[in-house]
Parts: sequence; structure tokens; C-alpha cells
Amino acid sequence: MSDPVTELVKAHLKQLRLPAMVQELEKLSREAAAANQNYEQFLLRLTEAELAQRAANALEGRIRNAAFPVAKDFDTYDFGVMPQLSKPMILELERCEWIDQKFNCCFIGNPGTGKTHLASGLGLAAARRGLRVRFFTAAALVSKLEKEQKQYTLDRFLGQLDRAELLICDELGYVSFSRNGVELLFRLLADRYERASVLITSNLAFADWSQVFQGEQMTAALLDRITHRCHIVAMNGESYRFRESMKAKKGRKKG
Repeated sequence: MSDPVTELVKAHLKQLRLPAMVQELEKLSREAAAANQNYEQFLLRLTEAELAQRAANALEGRIRNAAFPVAKDFDTYDFGVMPQLSKPMILELERCEWIDQKFNCCFIGNPGTGKTHLASGLGLAAARRGLRVRFFTAAALVSKLEKEQKQYTLDRFLGQLDRAELLICDELGYVSFSRNGVELLFRLLADRYERASVLITSNLAFADWSQVFQGEQMTAALLDRITHRCHIVAMNGESYRFRESMKAKKGRKKG
């Protein structure tokens, strides 16, 4: 049976909303007694447990709110299939200093070369550094903007996105949009200029973005803002997914 004092301390900790301290109290108390730790050392370990749990919960929340399609890291990306891609550059981007500096990042190149994978990896890195991230495909983002506009809640949604230090817009150029959708996307991306970072992946070269933004003038205005302070990464090479698929087929044949 637990000591009445211990139970009372637990009750107080619960009331103070310190669940990790409640969970670790008895174990750390026993360890402190065995190691002859003083009260300050015991209290330090107990508060460290609470802070560590809160940090883990906060990270889990940031990853959940980011809505990554799949939480992929760089350790699962085969840099060998894209020899022209600088791994040191990607690992430098992983430090997220470019986000602190309000820079943008664009991955431009062929479908299947791992642009979404790298975007997710950078988004995860940002979340781990305490930054708020939101991930959308371009199609889903435009659809959401149009829906919020119809429901007269667009300003509220834009305010939510404005609080994100990194907005990831994936697969720009795969789907065409209505004129209204294009204007909403332009407004969102242009308004983040030098205020917060955008990461865009696209299968279209910059010269072809007019296909998305339906005109040279709007395209030029957006590119002027996006690329002014931007890390541009060319991703032209053999399809990463095709290569992985062929490797898997070869493995099944050998088996």
C-alpha cells in the first residue's frame, strides 16, 4: 500500500496538472533514496521528467497539425539515385536557419524524384525545432481556400496559416485551378513574402508556372517574391519511385 504522504503529493501534482511528475514520483523517489540524493537533486530529476514529456507532447502536436502525408525522414531517402543533388546542402537546410531568415525553398523537377519526401523531411526537421508547419498539396490547399471563402471563414483560415513559420505547398502544377482559386493561392503565397517561409515542390520549371497562374503578369509577380530569397533545388533525374519499383521486382524474381 502506498504511503499516505506520497498519495497526497500525487493528488497535489494532479491538481497542478503535472502528469509526468505523478507517473515518475515513486520510481524517482526510490532511486533518489538508493543513490543518497538530496532534495534538490530529486526535484531536478522530477521536473526534468515533466519538461521532457511536455516537449514530446508538443512535438507530437506540431507533427499532427502539420498533416504530413507520410512522416518521412532523410535517413530513408536514397541520395545515390540523384547524384546531382547535394546531400550536404539538404542537411544544411535541415538546420532550418533559412526558415528563421524568412527564406523560401523550391524543389523543381521530374515527377517521382523524391521532392515530396524531401519536403516532408524538412518539415519534420522544422517541427522538431519547435516551429509550426502546415503541409498541403497545391490542389488541397486551393480547394480549402475556396471552401473557406464560400463559408465566409477565409480570413480565419488565413490567420491560422499565418501563424505557421513554414507552409509547404506540394505538387504545384499537377492540377489546374479556377481563376478564383489561382487568385486565392497567389494572395496566400505573395502575402508571406519576407514574413514567413514557403516550401514549394513542382514538376514545372519556373518558365512554365504561367500554366498554373494563368498569365504572365501574375506569374512574374509571384516568382519575383518567391525566388527573391530562395533556395532552389533542381530535381531532374530518373524517377526515384520507378527505380525503387524495379529494385523490388528484381528482388521478387530472385526470391
